[in-house]
Amino acid sequence: LAKIDERRGTTTQFWNRVMFPIQDINHRVIGFGGRIMGDADNGPKYLNSPETSLFDKSRNLYGLNFARTSRRPNVIICEGYMDVIALHQAGFTNAVASLGTAFTLQHGILLKRYTEEVLLAYDSDEAGTKAALRAIPILRSAGLRIRIIHMNPYKDPDEFIKHLGVEAFQERMDHAQNSFLFEISVLEKSYNLSDPDGKTRFFRISRGVNPVCFFSTFRK
Repeated sequence: LAKIDERRGTTTQFWNRVMFPIQDINHRVIGFGGRIMGDADNGPKYLNSPETSLFDKSRNLYGLNFARTSRRPNVIICEGYMDVIALHQAGFTNAVASLGTAFTLQHGILLKRYTEEVLLAYDSDEAGTKAALRAIPILRSAGLRIRIIHMNPYKDPDEFIKHLGVEAFQERMDHAQNSFLFEISVLEKSYNLSDPDGKTRFFRISRGVNPVCFFSTFRK
């Protein structure tokens, strides 16, 4: 919660932030996260405690201490603490988020202990799409099945549930998109498939995603 500076002494790095205790899987507090209060405040939107021997961001997930005992058959991965809290309040107690860092293989291995399938509920903007594309091969390497929950027309799970409600989010979960088809759909937007050259280049780049899923999509 505090840092020591030789000139200024002991100071807080979380001034004017909403605080989130971060717990390990045994409910022990190992660090803190702070979200900035106002748009006019300086500094990053989220700030975490510095890493220690106990607080390793690549080996812990926010909310996993509750999600691991959820009776739901999968785990929802979100981008931020507020999304996890909103989903738990709505009854989706299987939601987790990484601790302000990119998703790692260690995260995937950790999740594999508790589930066989993950649902990505990242933001619907370009940054969220890129984050999902980075996370998919990592999760796949850990041996997990991956599906994508689409948030459109809203940005994130918190906003979606506030506007459309719990049942609508459950329906999005039930119809979550296969990760291979998600990758193909993102790639499609970068090529003009009505042009033979564009279709050929799309075919070549898509072979690296998954041939079976690609051919079924390509024929359509």
